[in-house]
Amino acid sequence: MRPDAHDVFRRYLDAVGLNGLALAEAAGLNTTDWHAISVLEQDGPLTSGALAERTGLTTGATTRLIDRLERAGHARRAADPRDRRRVVVEHVPNLDVDAITGPARRHLAAVLGSYTPEEVDLLFDFFERAAPALHAATAEIRASL
Repeated sequence: MRPDAHDVFRRYLDAVGLNGLALAEAAGLNTTDWHAISVLEQDGPLTSGALAERTGLTTGATTRLIDRLERAGHARRAADPRDRRRVVVEHVPNLDVDAITGPARRHLAAVLGSYTPEEVDLLFDFFERAAPALHAATAEIRASL
């Protein structure tokens, strides 16, 4: 392993975090709301409990989050089609996410362009495996607080 691997990894994580802050700012949102919109866009519709679990928020904080997203027109509460007694939160696509994330995609595409197709496949395999690992690490950190 490279002697500076730890530093390289930390710089990468810091850059990802800073980019997340900039994306939220560009959308006119705080980072929690930006993340929740992303979760709803990719995984929704979700119950408030499922959204709380995926965002790491308490149920009370999730209720306030949903209220903010509804007021801003980014989400709506709807009857669960599988159980009309339950409510789910649906994403309302009123942000141009492609435009907001465009600079990151463009700069990363330039980096990926320097790799072979096989290396790109390996990198995306890593991304696919790393995301759940980072979610597990996040849960572990929060559990220790």
